[in-house]
Amino acid sequence: MDTKILSTITCPKCGYQEEEEMPTDACQYFYECKNCHEVIRPKEGDCCVFCSYGSVACPPIQNKSSCC
Repeated sequence: MDTKILSTITCPKCGYQEEEEMPTDACQYFYECKNCHEVIRPKEGDCCVFCSYGSVACPPIQNKSSCC
């Protein structure tokens, strides 16, 4: 049984928060806010939207391994 890894993404435009399941084998470069529909991208230097705007960094970063 797979364990879901969750992170709460906060939209930098409107501040809306949504708990989302993170992929464990890939980075997520784009995320559309469910409130204002802004498409957000990682901040410069971050590998994915979870590392930039999530409450929890992506699984590869948590495991201190290379992401993407």
